[in-house]
Amino acid sequence: MARTNSDDLLMEDDLAAAFLGGEEELVAPAAVEEPAIEEVPQEEISEPVEDEWDNTDDFPGQLAVDVYETADKLVVKARTAGISKSDLDVSISDNILTISGILSGGEDEQTTRWHIQECYWGEFSRTIALPVQVREDENSVKAELKDGVLTISFEKEKTEAPKKIAIQ
Repeated sequence: MARTNSDDLLMEDDLAAAFLGGEEELVAPAAVEEPAIEEVPQEEISEPVEDEWDNTDDFPGQLAVDVYETADKLVVKARTAGISKSDLDVSISDNILTISGILSGGEDEQTTRWHIQECYWGEFSRTIALPVQVREDENSVKAELKDGVLTISFEKEKTEAPKKIAIQ
């Protein structure tokens, strides 16, 4: 005899009752009736308006980052290939790091038709709440752009170890 899903449910309920000590009568779940699918006439289906969803110019691109820490530093790395130092802006305030800039070079005036366009060109921005307290003074932060990777190193803020409070 073939088993059905309702047989499995009853078996699970039997096991639960055996472990919990219950003697309740087990009832198979009622069959669920599938709702009827209503066909929509073709003339009622409207085509989406192309401009309605194409708001990509309103939001700057995101920048992928890696954030990790060592014993005394917090490090943020971002791939910034093709971006010059003058097109980057890095700032920190209240332990919030913001990296923004412009990636230019994607426009070619002689282009007549694109076949594939996967590279992002234009403004980008990334704001990160840093996971540990860092020192924000200029002497404690180092930013370096090398081989298309932006590396920002922060000295971690020294915190005191928790103090034990005696209960009287």
